Amino acid sequence: MPPVPIVAVVGATAAGKSSLALDLAERLGGEIVNTDAFQVYRGMDIGTAKLPVAERRGIPHHLLDLVEITQPTTVSWFQELAKAVIADCRARGVVPVLVGGSALYTRSVVDVFEFPPTDPEIRAGYEARLEAEGPEALHRLLGELAPEAAAVMNPLNGRRLVRALEAIAVTGKPWSGTLPAPTYADPSTVQIGVDIDRPTLDARITERVDAMWADGLVEEVRSLAARGLREGVTASRAIGYPQVLAFLDGEISESRAREQIAAGTRRFARRQDGWFRKDGRISWVAYDDPDRIDKAVESVGAR
Repeated sequence: MPPVPIVAVVGATAAGKSSLALDLAERLGGEIVNTDAFQVYRGMDIGTAKLPVAERRGIPHHLLDLVEITQPTTVSWFQELAKAVIADCRARGVVPVLVGGSALYTRSVVDVFEFPPTDPEIRAGYEARLEAEGPEALHRLLGELAPEAAAVMNPLNGRRLVRALEAIAVTGKPWSGTLPAPTYADPSTVQIGVDIDRPTLDARITERVDAMWADGLVEEVRSLAARGLREGVTASRAIGYPQVLAFLDGEISESRAREQIAAGTRRFARRQDGWFRKDGRISWVAYDDPDRIDKAVESVGAR
């Protein structure tokens, strides 16, 4: 028998990935594997567009609600968990259907993607320097140690700068700062992209933000703030949460917070689309094509 495929549904936020993933799971006898960086957090539901249990069609969902908001997470940590879940699904003859908005998380799972070793003490030292000296100082240091990496890295991205310097210190080798060439870790992998035009996507994002507000996003953030959201190194960066915190703190108005969330989501969606459009392995289906599930299933069968 042919090996059980690995299916990843990709595309911009609000394009309709979740519904297509559910359709595919139903047709293929699969289970959903989350690849969103923030849906792993308990309590981050409305702002991350986490699908409510009642809307999951009885299909098992994996890698949701794993950790508290105060716990930092990494791509390498997620990669290890996801690979174990996928292996378990396939061992049971179940098709793992990956879906989520974090492109790097998806690539780390479907592609050959190795991470340099870590050292908490070294990382803590660079994080302390980041706090005391700012990201520009770390970027200058990276420029001395690994000019190629510094040339392609945002000098204000403190988290990535710390990670790069840590990797250099641990391995003693230059760090390129570039991602590996796209090569599937398993040849039975298929990626299905949801294609949507920009005006429609922008309108959907506005509608999503309005719906989140109506569903209680402010109260969700208020509750998470009481549980330590501001101290959560990873969780606090999710689009929507910093803006609502600023509103709750009286720094911006409610309307301004909503505008900033919509604008930030649109920028993020453009980055997602740009990332995935570069990957020639993806089979695209139109978001409004009445035959999109049939075409997606056909792409899986043609792997």
